[in-house]
Amino acid sequence: APADLTAFAAMCERERCPFAAVGVATEERRLKLIDPLNGNAPVDMPMDVLLGKPPKMQRDVVHVANDFPAIELTGLELADVAQQVLLLPTVADKSFLITIGDRSVGGMTVRDQMVGPWQVAVADCAVTTMSFEGYLGEAMAMGERTPLAVIDAPASGRMAVGEAITNIAAAPIKDISDIKLSANWMAACGQPGQDAALYDTVKAVGMELCPALGISIPVGKDSLSMRTTWRDDEQAKSVTSPVSLIVSAFAPVTDVRRSLTPQIQSDAGDSAIILIDLGRGKNRMGASALAQVTGQLGNEAPDVDSAADLKGFFAAIQELNADGKLLAYHDRSDGGLFATLTEMAFAGHSGLSINLDMLTMESEHAADWGDAKNWAGQVAERRNELTLRALFSEELGGVIQVRQDERSLVMDVLRKYDLGACSHIIGKPNERDVIEFTRDARMIYSKPRAELQRLWSETSWRIARLRDNPDCADAEYDSVLDEADPGISPILTFDPAENVAAPFIATGVRPRVAILREQGVNSHIETAYVMHQAGFAAVDVHMSDLIAGRVKLDDFQGVIAVGGFSYGDVLGAGEGWAKTILFNASLAEQFARFFQRGDSFGLGICNGCQMMSNLKAIIPGAQAWPKFTRNKSEKFEARFAMVEVLDSPSIFFQGMAGTKTAIAVAHGEGFADFSQTGKFDEVQKALRFVDNGGAATEAYPFNPNGSPQGLTSVTTPDGRFTVMMPHAERVFRTVQQSWHPAAWGEDSPWMRMFRNARKFVG
Repeated sequence: APADLTAFAAMCERERCPFAAVGVATEERRLKLIDPLNGNAPVDMPMDVLLGKPPKMQRDVVHVANDFPAIELTGLELADVAQQVLLLPTVADKSFLITIGDRSVGGMTVRDQMVGPWQVAVADCAVTTMSFEGYLGEAMAMGERTPLAVIDAPASGRMAVGEAITNIAAAPIKDISDIKLSANWMAACGQPGQDAALYDTVKAVGMELCPALGISIPVGKDSLSMRTTWRDDEQAKSVTSPVSLIVSAFAPVTDVRRSLTPQIQSDAGDSAIILIDLGRGKNRMGASALAQVTGQLGNEAPDVDSAADLKGFFAAIQELNADGKLLAYHDRSDGGLFATLTEMAFAGHSGLSINLDMLTMESEHAADWGDAKNWAGQVAERRNELTLRALFSEELGGVIQVRQDERSLVMDVLRKYDLGACSHIIGKPNERDVIEFTRDARMIYSKPRAELQRLWSETSWRIARLRDNPDCADAEYDSVLDEADPGISPILTFDPAENVAAPFIATGVRPRVAILREQGVNSHIETAYVMHQAGFAAVDVHMSDLIAGRVKLDDFQGVIAVGGFSYGDVLGAGEGWAKTILFNASLAEQFARFFQRGDSFGLGICNGCQMMSNLKAIIPGAQAWPKFTRNKSEKFEARFAMVEVLDSPSIFFQGMAGTKTAIAVAHGEGFADFSQTGKFDEVQKALRFVDNGGAATEAYPFNPNGSPQGLTSVTTPDGRFTVMMPHAERVFRTVQQSWHPAAWGEDSPWMRMFRNARKFVG
């Protein structure tokens, strides 16, 4: 309302957010654009022209029949196909894309792409909490089967919905009807057959499948010009996209702690691997990864043949999860069963022994072989074809790991949902770290898990070498071969459940702490919450508040400079933020006075660390601090990395020395650079990166920024002011950890940091 414009302007000024009032809303249903310079109205039209009821569009379209040859599997060798499929970008490791995106920001991430102690990128869905308290949350997943549209557009749409559901099934969701979909439709309208294909697909998804599933599609978008043309040496060329449906699924989660992952649990005792095959043995191969790597397309696409089966699958997984019967879960998608199983093994650093006999039985669609002139050869060829279909068809389904002594109970639940006939016990984990397949009582494929995982990571490595520091890319690629790597291995020297701040919180006194932020930072909410939980009165303080004199640091016991990207880091990480202090005499004096007080304390996290390191001239005892510069990898690093708490005077790390545990990392300029400023030998070291064996390291990716001896946090001699690059404020709860030991309680080890600050104040 116009009456609120003054308050809105003040809010924008405080946030350094430019705005302009460009007009008013009126009851008159007209759109007017007034030109005050020339005194006229270039646009003056009734709103009905824009928002009225235009006549329905009439399109006269025709179907174009496809006549593609069937997939030819004769002569294909399992070992060769397996290698090519693992290298295909749609199947291969996506780490090169994932580790450059900040996945922990906000402090509510429970499940990101990375899974398990070895942080392998195989998660089925994303899971976040709804707040910093409790375990309610939300899950997000995607489904996309665009290549199928070349063969059968409606099938591709149904499969996209199906894939989204089998992905999001990894999260505990009360009912399938709780899932809401967003549909992104793309097509090359106007091209032969594409309008009809789009219509058929929309009808199949929006009017048939989703109503049958009880799922709605409340939102979506479309792009209907998916064709580009150009001329090359006077020759006309074009690229036309098939009908593409990208489905995003969202649902509320009942308990984020029960989210399933693909990680094989090798320490769970005897267990079994079960395939739930929603394709019911059809094993249609059209547009599969195998088809692509062998230069084929095929004429028969996988499809959702039964909405009831898909609903039953979802309900069965939810029931089994709620009853604690599932150790691991992974959907079948790109790369088929072979990719599903290998990814589960990669995440768990486990071997798998798989028997394919039940998956390679002849169906009613057996081929007509004619006269048996070479019976042995024909049988061998047919068995090989059935094997390739079983391993590489991309029909809907999922693989679960269950305890051996609960196998019958699990099968009873699957039968309850009419899935017994398509659920097959196909194998078990092995301790030899070998992925092996048997058929007809003989071994047909056997490879070390590490060898296959390195192959799966090769595509990501090659891309990373071109984009990033190739030495770092090589180091990460080679680390896959380290079979002795124990994965993230926390060692705690204290009990995280012990609340050292409790006696001080009990007094009812809440010391004021400034949650200091600047334009572009993004970690203030989680920082404020954790300080509140530690017994402080957390106050939102923008730099503009200090500049305008609305707030003074004299009124605060502590300052937490939060993480993010102040001024977009265009002046250097934290540099612009620091200069707004140093180049303002009043502010510089105010900060210097705060730092010199004997009862004050401060913490700089990530961008706040970079900023405070630039203020070291006015921080007593900080002269040896380094400057934080570009990561050695030459890219932004978002990881869950092991660190060791060192014996230091820092008030934040008291009683934590010797602890080695994982923490969220998200920065592009975290290298502790002593080349121009600071002294490594004299600086008070508080935290350093260690490898999974607990040794201080400069090796990538265990040390994401390459800092000398793993250094990633420094403090002052009196310990009152500490700066650190990792994000402890994003992982103060156990559920915020990408992986953690099952025995941990509500509080993660990093909660102790903030409670220590409250203990310091007294």
